[in-house]
Amino acid sequence: MTTFTPSRTLRLVAAASSGYRRVFATSRVAPLLSRPNPVRHTGFDLDLTVERVEPEAEDVVGVTLAGPSGADLPSWIPGAHLDLFLTSGRQRQYSLCGDPADRRTYRIAVRRIGDGSREVHGLERGQVVRVRGPRNAFPLVCADSYLFVAGGIGITPILPMVQACRRRGASWRLVYLGRSRASMPFLDSLGEADIRPDDEYGLPDIADILPLASRGAAVYLCGPPALGEGARGMLREINPDASLHTERFSPLPVTGGEPFDVRLARSGATVRVGADESALAAIRRELPGVAYSCQQGFCGTCRVRVLDGEVDHRDRTLTDRERADSMLVCVSRSTSSSLVIDL
Repeated sequence: MTTFTPSRTLRLVAAASSGYRRVFATSRVAPLLSRPNPVRHTGFDLDLTVERVEPEAEDVVGVTLAGPSGADLPSWIPGAHLDLFLTSGRQRQYSLCGDPADRRTYRIAVRRIGDGSREVHGLERGQVVRVRGPRNAFPLVCADSYLFVAGGIGITPILPMVQACRRRGASWRLVYLGRSRASMPFLDSLGEADIRPDDEYGLPDIADILPLASRGAAVYLCGPPALGEGARGMLREINPDASLHTERFSPLPVTGGEPFDVRLARSGATVRVGADESALAAIRRELPGVAYSCQQGFCGTCRVRVLDGEVDHRDRTLTDRERADSMLVCVSRSTSSSLVIDL
């Protein structure tokens, strides 16, 4: 792969796209978007250089990435993420938490919670890493007011959203939750945020937080799955004109699942998918190195070709044409007793 150097045509397209976003963000159409558009399996593949690795909180490091040539990087809007390809072959997604106006660098922050994050913590200045993106399944819609609720490392996509609201003069409120102040990154960057560490305020209850949203507000919630349990139904009852926007850091729970078999055509192995597990989880017992990333059906990394069987498509990204012969094994299942896939 070659170093990213945008052509004149690409720069013109990017400029036109940027102008469109500015017009769209101030239109009255934007508030109607209560859900993000599906993320397409596209994006730039870039080789970027690690410019800085610095501590942001307990077990959290911030990583600043720059293009080797110093050229402008592809633009992004708050809520966007990068796919980071690690030396081990793992692919992980991390929200951009820097300034979208800074076209020279990308910034992510990563908490040490697994093998992938440990690799990121081990990155060194000058090291070259491959990324894909930026892509966005969590965009900031236009609204009259906002309530942001961030739990722990969930502050990363929320931080540029707050900065955007400040610049636009929009009405906003941020409730930031975490185990302790020492574990919560970017506290010094938040100013008037409502900071509620567990060791000072006790365990959070979303029922106490959602009423803080103004009527018709856009409510953004990012953090551990437990934080958002029941939030949508609760918000619908207390503030029916509000919209809820969420991003998860873990796979979606399997609902309405039935067990089925998946035969891996290349190896000849057959794996049993339990009613409460994803096809990806079952396949990984046989093929631990199978590619995946978001585990929520929007990035397209785990797409495989289906050779036989009927698919229960539960993704947010494949077109009808793509669904004719493919599936995303992280979320989609089978409506037949078995599937045959090209793995």
